[in-house]
Amino acid sequence: CAVAPMIYGAIPVFADVELETGCLDPESISKCITSRTKAIIVIHQFGIPADMTRIMAIAKKHRLKVVEDCAQAHGAKFKDKFVGTIGDIGVFSLNVNKTIQTGEGAVCVTSDPDLRYRLALIRNHGEAVVGPAKYENITNIAGFNYRLTEIQAAMAKEQLKKLNGLNKKRLELVEKLTQGLSGIDFLVTPQGRQGCHATYYVYPLRFLQQSAGITRADFVTAINKEGILFYQGYTRPLYLQPVYQKKHLFKHGYPFSAPENRGCLMKYDQGTCPNAEELHFKQMIINEHVRYPHNSVDVIDIIKAVRKVLE
Repeated sequence: CAVAPMIYGAIPVFADVELETGCLDPESISKCITSRTKAIIVIHQFGIPADMTRIMAIAKKHRLKVVEDCAQAHGAKFKDKFVGTIGDIGVFSLNVNKTIQTGEGAVCVTSDPDLRYRLALIRNHGEAVVGPAKYENITNIAGFNYRLTEIQAAMAKEQLKKLNGLNKKRLELVEKLTQGLSGIDFLVTPQGRQGCHATYYVYPLRFLQQSAGITRADFVTAINKEGILFYQGYTRPLYLQPVYQKKHLFKHGYPFSAPENRGCLMKYDQGTCPNAEELHFKQMIINEHVRYPHNSVDVIDIIKAVRKVLE
Protein backbone atom coordinates (compact mmCIF):
# COMPACT_ATOMS: atom_id res chain seq x y z
CA CYS A 1 0.00 0.00 0.00
CA ALA A 2 2.89 2.39 0.68
CA VAL A 3 4.58 1.70 -2.66
CA ALA A 4 1.36 2.27 -4.63
CA PRO A 5 1.57 6.11 -4.66
CA MET A 6 5.17 5.96 -5.89
CA ILE A 7 4.13 4.10 -9.04
CA TYR A 8 2.47 7.37 -10.10
CA GLY A 9 5.24 9.63 -8.82
CA ALA A 10 3.78 10.56 -5.42
CA ILE A 11 5.71 10.45 -2.15
CA PRO A 12 4.37 8.51 0.87
CA VAL A 13 4.41 10.26 4.24
CA PHE A 14 3.97 8.01 7.27
CA ALA A 15 1.60 8.82 10.11
CA ASP A 16 1.80 6.94 13.40
CA VAL A 17 -0.67 4.39 14.75
CA GLU A 18 -2.70 3.99 17.90
CA LEU A 19 -1.02 1.71 20.44
CA GLU A 20 -4.36 0.13 21.33
CA THR A 21 -5.41 -0.91 17.80
CA GLY A 22 -2.47 -0.57 15.41
CA CYS A 23 -4.69 1.60 13.18
CA LEU A 24 -3.71 5.07 11.94
CA ASP A 25 -3.90 7.76 14.61
CA PRO A 26 -5.96 10.74 13.34
CA GLU A 27 -3.88 13.16 15.42
CA SER A 28 -0.72 11.93 13.75
CA ILE A 29 -2.35 12.25 10.32
CA SER A 30 -3.15 15.91 11.01
CA LYS A 31 0.48 16.64 11.89
CA CYS A 32 1.64 15.16 8.57
CA ILE A 33 -0.62 17.19 6.28
CA THR A 34 0.89 19.99 4.19
CA SER A 35 -0.31 21.99 1.20
CA ARG A 36 1.08 19.20 -0.99
CA THR A 37 -0.95 16.38 0.58
CA LYS A 38 -3.44 14.78 -1.83
CA ALA A 39 -4.81 11.64 -0.17
CA ILE A 40 -4.91 9.45 2.91
CA ILE A 41 -4.40 5.69 2.65
CA VAL A 42 -5.91 4.16 5.78
CA ILE A 43 -5.40 0.52 6.74
CA HIS A 44 -7.97 -1.28 8.88
CA GLN A 45 -5.18 -3.10 10.67
CA PHE A 46 -5.75 -6.67 11.90
CA GLY A 47 -9.40 -6.31 10.81
CA ILE A 48 -10.00 -3.55 13.37
CA PRO A 49 -11.72 -0.52 11.79
CA ALA A 50 -9.75 2.71 11.92
CA ASP A 51 -11.37 5.84 13.38
CA MET A 52 -13.13 6.82 10.16
CA THR A 53 -15.22 9.63 11.68
CA ARG A 54 -12.13 11.64 12.54
CA ILE A 55 -10.20 10.60 9.44
CA MET A 56 -13.03 11.60 7.09
CA ALA A 57 -13.35 14.93 8.92
CA ILE A 58 -9.64 15.56 8.32
CA ALA A 59 -10.04 14.61 4.66
CA LYS A 60 -13.02 16.92 4.23
CA LYS A 61 -11.22 19.83 5.90
CA HIS A 62 -8.19 19.51 3.61
CA ARG A 63 -10.07 18.27 0.50
CA LEU A 64 -8.23 14.95 0.42
CA LYS A 65 -9.16 11.64 -1.18
CA VAL A 66 -9.39 8.59 1.10
CA VAL A 67 -8.41 5.08 0.05
CA GLU A 68 -9.31 2.32 2.51
CA ASP A 69 -7.05 -0.72 2.57
CA CYS A 70 -9.45 -3.43 3.77
CA ALA A 71 -7.19 -6.38 2.95
CA GLN A 72 -7.51 -7.70 6.51
CA ALA A 73 -11.02 -6.51 7.24
CA HIS A 74 -13.57 -8.36 5.09
CA GLY A 75 -16.96 -7.82 6.68
CA ALA A 76 -15.72 -5.41 9.35
CA LYS A 77 -17.88 -2.38 10.14
CA PHE A 78 -17.16 1.10 11.39
CA LYS A 79 -20.34 1.81 13.34
CA ASP A 80 -23.11 0.89 10.86
CA LYS A 81 -21.02 1.08 7.65
CA PHE A 82 -18.89 -1.63 6.10
CA VAL A 83 -15.24 -0.67 5.82
CA GLY A 84 -14.37 0.16 2.23
CA THR A 85 -17.62 2.05 1.68
CA ILE A 86 -16.71 5.15 3.70
CA GLY A 87 -13.79 6.61 1.73
CA ASP A 88 -13.48 7.17 -2.02
CA ILE A 89 -12.16 3.69 -2.81
CA GLY A 90 -12.08 0.49 -0.76
CA VAL A 91 -9.60 -2.27 -1.60
CA PHE A 92 -10.09 -5.91 -0.51
CA SER A 93 -7.41 -8.55 -0.98
CA LEU A 94 -8.26 -12.08 -2.12
CA ASN A 95 -4.77 -13.38 -1.39
CA VAL A 96 -4.48 -16.98 -0.18
CA ASN A 97 -4.00 -15.85 3.44
CA LYS A 98 -7.10 -13.66 3.64
CA THR A 99 -10.48 -14.42 5.22
CA ILE A 100 -11.91 -15.25 1.81
CA GLN A 101 -9.55 -15.90 -1.07
CA THR A 102 -9.14 -16.92 -4.68
CA GLY A 103 -5.45 -17.77 -4.43
CA GLU A 104 -4.56 -14.25 -5.51
CA GLY A 105 -6.37 -11.12 -6.63
CA ALA A 106 -8.38 -8.27 -5.20
CA VAL A 107 -11.60 -6.25 -5.41
CA CYS A 108 -11.95 -2.46 -5.44
CA VAL A 109 -15.23 -0.78 -4.53
CA THR A 110 -16.35 2.82 -5.03
CA SER A 111 -19.57 4.82 -5.27
CA ASP A 112 -17.98 7.25 -7.76
CA PRO A 113 -18.79 6.30 -11.40
CA ASP A 114 -15.70 8.05 -12.77
CA LEU A 115 -13.36 6.38 -10.29
CA ARG A 116 -15.00 3.07 -11.11
CA TYR A 117 -14.29 3.60 -14.81
CA ARG A 118 -10.69 4.66 -14.16
CA LEU A 119 -10.11 1.57 -12.01
CA ALA A 120 -11.46 -0.61 -14.81
CA LEU A 121 -9.11 1.06 -17.29
CA ILE A 122 -6.04 0.68 -15.07
CA ARG A 123 -6.92 -2.99 -14.53
CA ASN A 124 -6.78 -3.62 -18.30
CA HIS A 125 -3.65 -1.79 -19.53
CA GLY A 126 -5.67 1.41 -20.02
CA GLU A 127 -6.67 0.01 -23.41
CA ALA A 128 -10.21 1.38 -23.56
CA VAL A 129 -8.87 4.95 -23.43
CA VAL A 130 -8.22 4.95 -27.16
CA GLY A 131 -10.73 5.41 -29.94
CA PRO A 132 -14.42 4.85 -29.23
CA ALA A 133 -14.23 5.46 -25.46
CA LYS A 134 -13.60 9.20 -26.04
CA TYR A 135 -12.33 9.48 -22.46
CA GLU A 136 -10.31 12.66 -22.18
CA ASN A 137 -8.82 12.49 -18.68
CA ILE A 138 -5.91 10.16 -19.42
CA THR A 139 -3.57 11.36 -16.63
CA ASN A 140 -2.35 8.35 -14.61
CA ILE A 141 -4.11 5.83 -16.83
CA ALA A 142 -0.89 3.93 -17.49
CA GLY A 143 -2.46 0.54 -16.90
CA PHE A 144 -1.33 -2.92 -15.91
CA ASN A 145 -2.67 -6.44 -16.27
CA TYR A 146 -4.74 -6.67 -13.09
CA ARG A 147 -7.54 -8.62 -14.72
CA LEU A 148 -9.19 -11.16 -12.45
CA THR A 149 -9.78 -14.38 -14.39
CA GLU A 150 -13.26 -15.82 -14.80
CA ILE A 151 -12.28 -18.78 -12.62
CA GLN A 152 -11.08 -16.49 -9.82
CA ALA A 153 -14.22 -14.37 -10.10
CA ALA A 154 -16.39 -17.48 -9.78
CA MET A 155 -14.40 -18.59 -6.74
CA ALA A 156 -14.76 -15.15 -5.19
CA LYS A 157 -18.56 -15.18 -5.57
CA GLU A 158 -18.76 -18.54 -3.79
CA GLN A 159 -16.27 -17.48 -1.11
CA LEU A 160 -18.30 -14.34 -0.45
CA LYS A 161 -21.28 -16.53 0.48
CA LYS A 162 -19.14 -18.08 3.24
CA LEU A 163 -17.82 -14.80 4.66
CA ASN A 164 -20.33 -14.35 7.48
CA GLY A 165 -19.91 -17.94 8.63
CA LEU A 166 -16.11 -17.76 8.55
CA ASN A 167 -16.13 -14.46 10.45
CA LYS A 168 -18.59 -15.81 13.03
CA LYS A 169 -16.37 -18.81 13.74
CA ARG A 170 -13.25 -16.66 13.90
CA LEU A 171 -14.85 -14.23 16.35
CA GLU A 172 -15.97 -17.11 18.57
CA LEU A 173 -12.35 -18.24 18.81
CA VAL A 174 -11.15 -14.68 19.41
CA GLU A 175 -13.63 -14.26 22.28
CA LYS A 176 -12.67 -17.60 23.81
CA LEU A 177 -8.97 -16.77 23.61
CA THR A 178 -9.51 -13.31 25.08
CA GLN A 179 -11.45 -14.77 28.00
CA GLY A 180 -8.73 -17.34 28.60
CA LEU A 181 -5.90 -14.80 28.57
CA SER A 182 -7.65 -12.05 30.51
CA GLY A 183 -6.29 -11.27 33.94
CA ILE A 184 -2.64 -11.76 32.93
CA ASP A 185 -1.21 -8.40 33.88
CA PHE A 186 1.51 -8.30 31.21
CA LEU A 187 -0.68 -9.33 28.27
CA VAL A 188 -3.08 -6.79 26.74
CA THR A 189 -5.78 -8.60 24.77
CA PRO A 190 -7.31 -6.89 21.71
CA GLN A 191 -10.51 -4.95 22.36
CA GLY A 192 -11.23 -3.59 18.88
CA ARG A 193 -12.92 -0.18 18.65
CA GLN A 194 -16.00 0.67 20.66
CA GLY A 195 -19.20 0.65 18.61
CA CYS A 196 -17.50 -1.10 15.68
CA HIS A 197 -17.35 -4.65 14.36
CA ALA A 198 -13.81 -6.03 14.05
CA THR A 199 -13.06 -9.28 12.22
CA TYR A 200 -9.49 -10.04 13.40
CA TYR A 201 -7.29 -11.16 10.53
CA VAL A 202 -4.82 -12.18 13.25
CA TYR A 203 -4.94 -12.08 17.03
CA PRO A 204 -2.72 -9.17 18.18
CA LEU A 205 -1.50 -9.25 21.77
CA ARG A 206 0.58 -6.58 23.49
CA PHE A 207 3.36 -7.78 25.79
CA LEU A 208 4.30 -5.44 28.63
CA GLN A 209 7.84 -6.45 29.56
CA GLN A 210 8.04 -4.24 32.65
CA SER A 211 5.16 -6.15 34.21
CA ALA A 212 6.31 -9.55 32.96
CA GLY A 213 9.82 -9.54 34.40
CA ILE A 214 11.11 -11.45 31.36
CA THR A 215 11.78 -10.40 27.78
CA ARG A 216 9.28 -10.77 24.98
CA ALA A 217 11.75 -13.01 23.15
CA ASP A 218 12.02 -15.41 26.09
CA PHE A 219 8.25 -15.52 26.52
CA VAL A 220 7.61 -16.25 22.83
CA THR A 221 10.36 -18.90 22.76
CA ALA A 222 8.80 -20.67 25.74
CA ILE A 223 5.32 -20.58 24.19
CA ASN A 224 6.59 -21.84 20.84
CA LYS A 225 8.29 -24.78 22.57
CA GLU A 226 4.82 -25.82 23.72
CA GLY A 227 3.81 -26.16 20.06
CA ILE A 228 1.95 -22.85 19.85
CA LEU A 229 3.19 -20.55 17.10
CA PHE A 230 3.51 -16.92 18.21
CA TYR A 231 5.41 -14.22 16.30
CA GLN A 232 7.27 -11.24 17.72
CA GLY A 233 6.29 -7.95 16.11
CA TYR A 234 4.31 -7.77 12.91
CA THR A 235 5.65 -5.82 9.95
CA ARG A 236 8.78 -3.73 10.38
CA PRO A 237 7.75 -0.05 10.08
CA LEU A 238 7.72 0.49 6.33
CA TYR A 239 9.77 3.68 6.33
CA LEU A 240 12.72 1.68 7.71
CA GLN A 241 12.81 -0.50 4.58
CA PRO A 242 15.53 0.12 1.94
CA VAL A 243 13.36 1.88 -0.64
CA TYR A 244 12.71 4.72 1.83
CA GLN A 245 16.08 4.70 3.55
CA LYS A 246 17.86 5.02 0.19
CA LYS A 247 15.07 7.14 -1.35
CA HIS A 248 15.41 5.15 -4.51
CA LEU A 249 12.73 3.23 -6.39
CA PHE A 250 13.41 3.90 -10.08
CA LYS A 251 16.46 5.12 -11.96
CA HIS A 252 18.09 8.33 -10.64
CA GLY A 253 16.16 7.99 -7.38
CA TYR A 254 12.74 8.72 -8.89
CA PRO A 255 10.19 9.66 -7.57
CA PHE A 256 12.07 11.04 -4.55
CA SER A 257 14.41 13.02 -6.77
CA ALA A 258 11.73 14.49 -9.06
CA PRO A 259 11.71 18.32 -9.16
CA GLU A 260 7.99 18.40 -8.34
CA ASN A 261 8.64 16.43 -5.15
CA ARG A 262 11.26 18.76 -3.71
CA GLY A 263 10.10 20.09 -0.39
CA CYS A 264 7.91 17.06 0.35
CA LEU A 265 7.95 15.74 3.88
CA MET A 266 10.28 12.73 3.55
CA LYS A 267 10.97 11.84 7.16
CA TYR A 268 11.99 8.19 7.29
CA ASP A 269 14.28 8.16 10.34
CA GLN A 270 13.92 5.77 13.23
CA GLY A 271 11.62 7.49 15.70
CA THR A 272 9.32 8.85 12.97
CA CYS A 273 6.38 6.80 14.28
CA PRO A 274 7.09 5.97 17.95
CA ASN A 275 3.95 3.90 18.53
CA ALA A 276 4.51 1.76 15.43
CA GLU A 277 8.08 1.12 16.54
CA GLU A 278 7.02 0.39 20.12
CA LEU A 279 4.54 -2.20 18.89
CA HIS A 280 6.89 -3.90 16.44
CA PHE A 281 10.13 -3.90 18.39
CA LYS A 282 8.84 -4.27 21.97
CA GLN A 283 5.16 -5.12 22.48
CA MET A 284 3.38 -6.91 19.64
CA ILE A 285 2.86 -10.66 19.70
CA ILE A 286 0.85 -12.15 16.84
CA ASN A 287 -1.09 -15.41 16.89
CA GLU A 288 -2.89 -16.81 13.84
CA HIS A 289 -4.61 -19.83 15.41
CA VAL A 290 -8.00 -18.08 15.39
CA ARG A 291 -8.27 -18.84 11.66
CA TYR A 292 -10.15 -21.72 10.09
CA PRO A 293 -9.68 -24.69 10.38
CA HIS A 294 -8.62 -24.15 14.02
CA ASN A 295 -11.33 -24.77 16.59
CA SER A 296 -12.11 -24.27 20.28
CA VAL A 297 -9.93 -27.25 21.25
CA ASP A 298 -6.95 -25.51 19.66
CA VAL A 299 -7.72 -22.31 21.54
CA ILE A 300 -7.88 -24.24 24.82
CA ASP A 301 -4.43 -25.64 24.00
CA ILE A 302 -3.12 -22.09 23.54
CA ILE A 303 -4.53 -20.99 26.89
CA LYS A 304 -3.07 -24.06 28.64
CA ALA A 305 0.33 -23.39 27.06
CA VAL A 306 0.36 -19.79 28.23
CA ARG A 307 -0.73 -20.77 31.75
CA LYS A 308 1.99 -23.44 31.86
CA VAL A 309 4.66 -20.91 30.89
CA LEU A 310 3.31 -18.50 33.51
CA GLU A 311 3.70 -21.16 36.20
